[in-house]
Amino acid sequence: MTSPTPTASDPHQGLHSEDGARRDEHPGRDRQPVIKVADIAWLEFVKPDLDRAETFARDFGFTVAARTPDALYLRGTLPGPHCLVIRKGPASRFLGPAFLAADRTDLDRLATATGRHVHASTEYGGGHHVDLLDPSGLPVRVVHGVTEQPALPGQQPLLLNYGANRVRVNATQRPPHEPARVERLGHVVLSTRVFGRALDWYLHHLGLIVSDFLYLDGQRHRGPTMAFIRCDRGSRPADHHTLAMHLGPDTGYVHSAYQVADLDALAAGGEYLAQRGYRRSWGIGRHIQGSQIFDYWRDPDRFLVEHFTDGDLFDHTLEPGWAAMSASGLAQWGPPATRDFLGATPSPALLRTVLGALREDNELDPARLTALMKAMKS
Repeated sequence: MTSPTPTASDPHQGLHSEDGARRDEHPGRDRQPVIKVADIAWLEFVKPDLDRAETFARDFGFTVAARTPDALYLRGTLPGPHCLVIRKGPASRFLGPAFLAADRTDLDRLATATGRHVHASTEYGGGHHVDLLDPSGLPVRVVHGVTEQPALPGQQPLLLNYGANRVRVNATQRPPHEPARVERLGHVVLSTRVFGRALDWYLHHLGLIVSDFLYLDGQRHRGPTMAFIRCDRGSRPADHHTLAMHLGPDTGYVHSAYQVADLDALAAGGEYLAQRGYRRSWGIGRHIQGSQIFDYWRDPDRFLVEHFTDGDLFDHTLEPGWAAMSASGLAQWGPPATRDFLGATPSPALLRTVLGALREDNELDPARLTALMKAMKS
């Protein structure tokens, strides 16, 4: 199937994707969403060793907002709520994301639409929340009224001399040897066996909209298998994606991304992590969808986390772009995507996950699995 001929009015040509939607393809937004969330608030994890988790968090660039015997609350330097909650438990696992409602009445509307209840929070940050389950079975919390933390001193982007723009004179460039200070939580990426149902659920219940779709080579007619999804703030720009999801044999967390000041902060922070003995998964490079400069690391519990800077910002006027999924299509420049990042390292656990997924009634069948494997090698 050939791509449509680009025209002068095509908003995707040369912008953020190969082309736009074709007739009868997914529109990338719900016409009557229940609410429109303003942002992602935080992510929640369980880990057995809070001391080890805090050590990595500080090395990665988080600030500890609060700690109790049973939980660690982490924040960035920009004003806002905390961005990570790590709870003490017997085994490491991802609990789920929390999204920020624009207004207190949104919680009532969401609770009524889903048959849930609004609860007052009794833990750090306070506020109110509604607890939901997405079609993959992942807990999703929507919050409002959480205490916003004031700004903290952060790293300042370095002044750069380029071309005729010579702003740094009689001064050297010496990025400090320190952790890259996390400014905020940017996005979370999830894997699901029921991609279409999960996508429609987030668009309808949370009012999110799609920035870019990816599809499997030769299977575009079957619909997208990955979506980069942003908050709909009207004319106020939002991150290219606050949530990304893809079809896969596993269900749940893939990685999360945290903004830092600039490329020097990201690179120097990476050197700091390497010298502390942590393992880089992939980077440094620049993505295509979202355009972020990225650097991926594994924490001591094997969770994949990303430093990023210079990401795209879209308002509500941009419609989704469409592109074929491939490993080489994940970056404009940088080293090739690693097996570790792609989750493609052969193991008995991976084989069991794949076989289990194929036995279930879901959207992953042998043809799609084969195409996914091909995409991760292309």
